[in-house]
Order: sequence, then C-alpha cells, then structure tokens
Amino acid sequence: MTYDEDSLGPRSAHRRLPDPQEHAKAPVAVVGLGYVGLPTALALLAAGNEVIGLDVNDVRLEAIRSRNVDLLPSDHQRLSRHLDDARFTLTSDPDQLARARTVMICVPTPVDRHLVPDLTAMAGACATAIAHAVPGQLLMLTSTTYVGTTRDLLIKPLTERGLEVGSEVFVAFSPERIDPGNARHTQDTTPRVVGGAGTHSTSLAAAVLRRTAPTVHALPSPEDAEMTKLWENTFRAVNIALANEFADNCHALDLDPAPIIAAAATKPYGFMPFYPGPGVGGHCIPCDPHYLLWQLRARRISSPLIDTAMNSIATRPSQVVRRAREVLADRGLSLSGAKVLMVGVAYKPGVADLRESPALEITEQLAAAGAKVHFTDPLVPVLEVGDVQLTSETVPEFETWDLIVVHTLHPDTELGWLAEVPDSCTVLDATYRLDGVPARVVP
Repeated sequence: MTYDEDSLGPRSAHRRLPDPQEHAKAPVAVVGLGYVGLPTALALLAAGNEVIGLDVNDVRLEAIRSRNVDLLPSDHQRLSRHLDDARFTLTSDPDQLARARTVMICVPTPVDRHLVPDLTAMAGACATAIAHAVPGQLLMLTSTTYVGTTRDLLIKPLTERGLEVGSEVFVAFSPERIDPGNARHTQDTTPRVVGGAGTHSTSLAAAVLRRTAPTVHALPSPEDAEMTKLWENTFRAVNIALANEFADNCHALDLDPAPIIAAAATKPYGFMPFYPGPGVGGHCIPCDPHYLLWQLRARRISSPLIDTAMNSIATRPSQVVRRAREVLADRGLSLSGAKVLMVGVAYKPGVADLRESPALEITEQLAAAGAKVHFTDPLVPVLEVGDVQLTSETVPEFETWDLIVVHTLHPDTELGWLAEVPDSCTVLDATYRLDGVPARVVP
C-alpha cells in the first residue's frame, strides 16, 4: 500500500486530506488486546487489514499466542487462521504504532472499590498513542468513559504537541459494542456509532468501522458518542434494578417472576424484558454509570434515579447471602459450618470472565460467615476467596450439601442432578431460571 506524500509530510497550507476509503484499508494498530481489543483485531484481519496488536502485558500476549483466551468459537477460528499471518503483529513495543494509519484504543475503564472511575489504563494508552502519533493518523478511542474524555486525553494533548487535529491528525470516539459470549450479536451484525473531532475525522473513522460493522451512525462530536454509550448501559442498569425489585415484590406476594416476565413480553410495544438475578457483573453495567455519576457529582448535579439503581445493584449480592442465611435458619442450621456449593461463578453464561462477578462477593460473604464454600464452573477452574484458592468441583452431585446457590447457568451444562438433591439440601436459585427442582427457593 502506498500513500500520497502530501498527506504524511510536513504541515502545509495545501495539505491533502486522506481519502477515507484508502485510509480504511491501511494498517490498524489495536491498543489493548482484552475482550474488546482482540476480537476487534481479528475482525479487522478478516476484513483484510494489516493489524498491529499492542498490549503492555506480556502474559496476555503469550496467552493469545497459545490460543488460551476466552473467545467465541468463530473468533477462535479467526485466531487460529491469523496467528501465523504476516499481517498480524503481536507486540509490547509502542514504537510499532507509527506504522499504523489508524490507532484504536481498547483498554479497560473500571471503577475502584469506592466506585470512583479508574482512568489509569486509558490515560496511559492515550499518552502512548499521542507520543507515537504521526501525521495522517486517526486515533480512535473505544473505551467507555466520561463525557469529554476524548477531548481531554487525545485532542488537547495532540494540540499541545503541535499536531493540528482535523487536518494533520484525526480523532474520533466510537464506543465498543461487544457482548462477550453472545454469538447472536457479533461485530459484523452490530451497528456502530461514532463522533469525530470534525467532519473528516468522522469520515475516516466511519470508513474504518464499516470494515467490521454493518452500519455506522455518525454523531456531531466525540461527546455525543461518549454519552450514547453511557445512556445505553445506564438504561440497562436501571431496568435490571427494576427487574430485581419486581422479583422481590413477586416473592412477597408468593409469585414466580419468570412466567410473569414472559407474559409481559408478549406485548409487542412499550415493554422490553429484563431479568432478575444475583447482581450484575462484567466491566460495563456495574461500572459505566458510575462514570456519569462521578462527572455529575463534580458539577453538584444529582441523578437520583440512576444513583438509586446503582445502589440497588451494588447491594444485590448481600441480599442473596441474607436469603441463604434465612433458608438455612428455617431448617435449624447456621451459615457457620454449613457446606455450601456455588453453581457457576462467571459473571454471565458462556464466558470465563470473573470481573465484577456477584459470585465473588457472595462467596466471600458466605466464607466470612463461617460457611464451607465450594464451587463448580466448567469455564472457571480456580476461584480466589480471600487468601484461599478454591478449585472447581467436577462431580458435585455426589456430595452432600446443606445449601446450593445457583449463580450462573452456562449453556450445555448438565444440571439435572439438582432435581435429585435430598430434602436435607435447599437450592437457592439466584438466576430465577430453574425448572423442575423441588427444593428450589429464590432470593
């Protein structure tokens, strides 16, 4: 691939702006090869781009090289096809970024234990991209964050470095929309939104995104795109909190929420089904709304509905533990000394991801109360509980348990044995999805 020298050379009053279609076919660097970055890199490889995969974690790079990563089967196939492809570079060397025409930043944006945004990884990745930026490049941020991040961490520093944003380098924000473990919503079937720093930044970013997405919806600015992602995930958080509250109301009225949700979902308009559970995990729903709340609090603006929903979500694991204590007490048992099995500990079905999983807090609280906690999960071999490392039980049906807490129902996992547990055991179904289990209770 060759490029017009005028688009890469020194600043000129007659600089020719890069052609979006040619730019989209050029090498792309993906900074951060986690659950977003690696599938993004593989999708771009499948589209025909040369890809430079940059990650500061050498352990992660080795895991990718050995195919020991949590991916959809289709992405595992792509990884196997492209690992030895000369167009795919795996590296921890940031100097490689200068070879790319597009740099996509896909790093985690978690919150700390006080629910305050942790910008460490994102700030570091943006600083690296800026330090190695060259004329003609597009820098695109995809990590969910507060409104104004793209301007604060990319546009302003690039300008301070002496690079003209919109004519010499280009900047855009396009929030990732990857749903881990869900083969129904892949990158090539999910629309993307994008907002650039100027019309040409938006055009370049949209052209790159169309390589892996069916449609691209352009917005006037990076801030619009940033708020779009916060709105998407806050919408989900509020509705999950509502589903949990309705499930509690159903329990108080001796009703099962599952058939009620199914019945409400038959309405073809004005209703979208959300389901109760033991809490919310992953890097999005438990974290993203706090970026908005944090920013609003700094401006002394309240958002009481979102605040209440996030507090409800945060306390849900404790409610599961309280219910565990109650059902054991009903049988004259205490949590202290009780033998408890957690069924599924990943944050959602079909993934091995433990990030923010409610199972972590539930397990820790059970253990702190003196319970003898075990777990079984076909995708998670080891679980850290305080200073103790637990190993997944392979044949839990042959053990005698005082309480079984069903947390995650992985696809194709045989759980028929739960219907055969003796009367001396209670099954606490925190998923609200089990059928045919006589000993079943819900939170």
